[in-house]
Amino acid sequence: MDLEEYRRLSHDTWERMAAGWERGLQWLWNVTRPVGEGMVAMLDPQPGQTILELAAGTGETGFAAAARIGDDGKLISTDFAAEMVGAARRRAETLGLGNVEFRQMDAERVDLGDDSVDGVLCRFGYMLMADPGAALAETRRVLRDGGRLSLSVWAGPDRNPWAAIGHAAMAAHGHVPPPEPGAPGIFAMGDPERIKSLLSGAGFSAPRMEDVAVEWTFEDFDAYWNFLREYAGSIALVIERLDEDQRAALRTTMAGHIEPFRKSGGYALPGVAINAVTE
Repeated sequence: MDLEEYRRLSHDTWERMAAGWERGLQWLWNVTRPVGEGMVAMLDPQPGQTILELAAGTGETGFAAAARIGDDGKLISTDFAAEMVGAARRRAETLGLGNVEFRQMDAERVDLGDDSVDGVLCRFGYMLMADPGAALAETRRVLRDGGRLSLSVWAGPDRNPWAAIGHAAMAAHGHVPPPEPGAPGIFAMGDPERIKSLLSGAGFSAPRMEDVAVEWTFEDFDAYWNFLREYAGSIALVIERLDEDQRAALRTTMAGHIEPFRKSGGYALPGVAINAVTE
């Protein structure tokens, strides 16, 4: 698949995922709160600053920063999917935030001037982009001197069975091809050396990195299956296209893979994100 075709499919996927993410935003934030709050702490935004969030989704990480920059500051919350931008706007209204500007924006083509923001946040975004190097170069362009980038990506599949189970089962049934090295995807930046290389190529200095543990809990297998169908991006769309027999076979395989993580009648699946900040 060429990059333009990937961009089109990725955009369509996340437009379609937005409704589910909005319905489950509080649960998703509760699980990933250590990641988002850790990113904001590493960025250390100050009152009056302008902070840009890329690939913001429903916006919670940026909203944590908005509380720090105060009424004199501004958060620019962006996503390339218009439906995600709408979901984030509605969430901000619920939270009563008045210092947020919402814009539909592609992180590979940031529609802002040079040296225009004091800090940038991007949670689980760069790894899914067609050209993360281009997106990081754009990030560097819009950052003022001394500004920081705080990002998070998922570590490798061995440290994230909550996601790896679905990918492995899909591949075993031939519904998705094995991932190509360097191709966009949930584990595309799981190697710290790749993070360093991409940041260096975009003009950033070596980042400070830390692992952040999370735990995804599900009351039963159906809850995990529904999680994949509601939130799991391209996997959700593949499941949607399967016929009844194919879905049943896939469920059986996934149920076997998840069994080692049974806990208290349900399941507890560990995960690890890598938070990184440029100095």
